[in-house]
Amino acid sequence: MKVVILGADGYLGWSLALRLAKRGHEVIGVDNLYTRNAVREVGSDSAFPLPDPEERIVAARKLLDVNITFHRVDVKDFDKLHEIIQTHKPDAIVHFAEQRSAPYSMIDVNHANYTFINNLTSTINLIYSIIKVDPSIHILKMGTMGEYGTPNYDILESPFVEVEINGKKDKIPFPKWASSWYHWSKVYDSYNLLWANKVWNLTITDIMQGPVYGTRTEEIIDEKLRTRFDFDEVWGTVVNRYCVEAVLGLPLTPYGKGGQTRGFISLEDSMQALTILLEHPPNQGEYRVVNQIHEVYSVSQIAEMVKEVAESMGLRVTIQNVKNPRVEKEEHYYKVETRILPSLGFSPKKNMKKEIKNIIEDLIPYKNRLESFKHVILPKTDWRRGRT
Repeated sequence: MKVVILGADGYLGWSLALRLAKRGHEVIGVDNLYTRNAVREVGSDSAFPLPDPEERIVAARKLLDVNITFHRVDVKDFDKLHEIIQTHKPDAIVHFAEQRSAPYSMIDVNHANYTFINNLTSTINLIYSIIKVDPSIHILKMGTMGEYGTPNYDILESPFVEVEINGKKDKIPFPKWASSWYHWSKVYDSYNLLWANKVWNLTITDIMQGPVYGTRTEEIIDEKLRTRFDFDEVWGTVVNRYCVEAVLGLPLTPYGKGGQTRGFISLEDSMQALTILLEHPPNQGEYRVVNQIHEVYSVSQIAEMVKEVAESMGLRVTIQNVKNPRVEKEEHYYKVETRILPSLGFSPKKNMKKEIKNIIEDLIPYKNRLESFKHVILPKTDWRRGRT
């Protein structure tokens, strides 16, 4: 199978490129390296130093005996994206080429606008490129469980739901209620792809993935193959951020009451799930929604887990709830349907507690590097600031 990965320099993108290449698939990576610059913009960096993409590809060839093609291209440039797809004629295209941080989208009007322009333009460009080249190409697009918000009903694995209003029944897209400009951009992406499926019969897998944690996959066998690892308040997800706080001797910082509950998945299991979905595509012309999570925890439960693991490793850890900078429910119902991945053979290999230990072990040698970024870990990006 020939696969183009848009956003191949990212946390998931590089890990997936290694996984697919190692499995014998032809991989073409595309990235404009925006995330590297945007993370530096907020005063942070990856916990692990990252070589340039070209150096990473050389390392992958030497250490894993795989070949990955790389194009340094901005997917907002329709002509260049179309040229790549026309040249390579892939079987599938993975769409990770989006601004992926909720806090980043909430900094100010410029960051909100960038999020919408980048995310929606890249998706529309992808749709039209595929229409021109080959409408049978499978689009695997990374959505987020955050598109749904925290409804007081089960989150189903279906693009549509039956409703009845004033005695009249109809079918509508499954309700979504996002919690940041970033999450809303992903909602509109999903609706745009759903519309493209209706109009042009495109084949689409829309993955609603929970927050990912971890430093390792089976292919990351050397420091030169590391994927990026973000931990600051803008780019770092909660598990990864807590682990860095533990290594640095900072308090673990659940936001607000700490009852915010989400579905999580390890980096290794995310790679397994994504690979299964690519190797088992939907039927031609089908729009498939997949909820991709494994374990469900509140942010306070995760803090307690990180504390327990870190202390067993000799670290001194405290927990200190801080004012929630976000506008979100801090206590709520949360239940997610997950049936498609298990039906295709997905069986999680990792659990959070063991992976926390691995994360901390991987971070400790970089403690001096992390020390210089202490100032960007505590929350500063306030959702409400736009109203003041």
